[in-house]
Amino acid sequence: MNYGIVLRVLGSILMLEALFMVPSLLISFYTGQVDRFAFLITIIITGITGIILNRRKTPDRHIRPKDGLAIVTIGWVLVSIFGALPLYISGSTSTYIDALFEIVAGFTTTSAIIVSDVESLPLGILFWRSFTNWIGGMGILVFTLAILPALGISGFQLFKAETPGPIAGKFVPRIKDTAKILYGTYITITIIEVVLLMLGGMSLFESIVYTFGTVATGGFSIKNASLGAYNSNYIHFIVGLFMILSGVNFSIYYSLFKGRWKEILRDEEVKLYFVIILLAAIAIGINLYKTSYTSLGLAFKDSFFHVGSVITTTAYYTTNFDLWPAFSKSILLLLMFIGGCAGSTAGGMKIIRILIIFKVIKRDVLKIFHPRAVSPVKLNSRILPSETIARIYSFAGLYLILFALSTILISLEGIDLVSASSAVIASLSNIGLGFGIVGPMKSFSDFSQLSKLFLSLLMLLGRLELFTVIALMAPKNWRREI
Repeated sequence: MNYGIVLRVLGSILMLEALFMVPSLLISFYTGQVDRFAFLITIIITGITGIILNRRKTPDRHIRPKDGLAIVTIGWVLVSIFGALPLYISGSTSTYIDALFEIVAGFTTTSAIIVSDVESLPLGILFWRSFTNWIGGMGILVFTLAILPALGISGFQLFKAETPGPIAGKFVPRIKDTAKILYGTYITITIIEVVLLMLGGMSLFESIVYTFGTVATGGFSIKNASLGAYNSNYIHFIVGLFMILSGVNFSIYYSLFKGRWKEILRDEEVKLYFVIILLAAIAIGINLYKTSYTSLGLAFKDSFFHVGSVITTTAYYTTNFDLWPAFSKSILLLLMFIGGCAGSTAGGMKIIRILIIFKVIKRDVLKIFHPRAVSPVKLNSRILPSETIARIYSFAGLYLILFALSTILISLEGIDLVSASSAVIASLSNIGLGFGIVGPMKSFSDFSQLSKLFLSLLMLLGRLELFTVIALMAPKNWRREI
């Protein structure tokens, strides 16, 4: 382990976090609310800590796989620990554990909330919560990658460790250019949505915070009723559209910019993503109309919005879908497991893994009738290596085992099965919303402090796709290269 380079990059990350808190500080001073000194103190503490770590000298500036895993895992923990300070110091939460839970939910784009009355929070805190969504959506480390070359540090191992999905690739040869392309796309989409929401009647502040939650598929709201507080079909449509667009692999937008239409049209993951959204929304819309809605148009409006919100793990809502029929809620539950596309800001298992698993099942069924047939598994006309397929099966197995065991542990609190399982999948899939006591218009405040810490760990595991954290915890990996 190259401790020098690990500490130096962690220092850079903390200095960036201190810088990211400045807009919240300015808002708090402008409004004159109680959170201004909380941000000032936190920025000083975070910045000084980052400077001290960044001054660590090291002759070897190459990041190896072990170093990358350590930086990514410890980096996410550190930004959460320091990022929670403004909430606790300002009194926005009663305990530091609550503040940590809230901010881990922010950075991991989970949007699980502790504070039931978010409208009572200072504007600086509200902005910081939503800004952590936006920072965590693309990844604070991806942003760091853009500046590491200036320090003489290679960062591809960080990119591989943090990128969601089973296959990490670069758009262009230089990793810093890939990071810039990702954030350039991210910022462009953000600006477009802010403008469109302002045209719909939202203030600049509201437009920014809801755009942060939408583009990052984070879902933090500044209203207790989420988007249900805005009785505007236009706003619901814009947010719903950008949620779904943000659940698409961001490499698609780069291909779109380059005019590579063939790549876009043959992308099997994106096609399956939109097919699932369409079929799920139609099925739920029909079910709602036949059981509880008198208007077919309203049934499909709510159906499409919430299907988009759940599959992208954004968790914005316009109505209490926990009151929907069991058939509709079952479909939403399945979408919570599936999630969005790899390379997007969405959580969940990812469409690409589900697609490949079904391809392997189809191949194995075919082999029953034709044992000697050579039938490689292909994705977008490319043969997938057996190692990639094995990793996908390992991930799916670990994901389900972790879900089952975690549900059992959470249920020890005496919480009903629906609420316990919903809380686990809401954390592990980074959606932050489920059924029962964690349904719409509810919060995670009923859980014990220990359960909140455990659910925070699940959020981090889900955001870093399990293996990044688990591989670092394996003792042997500290003694040899991975």
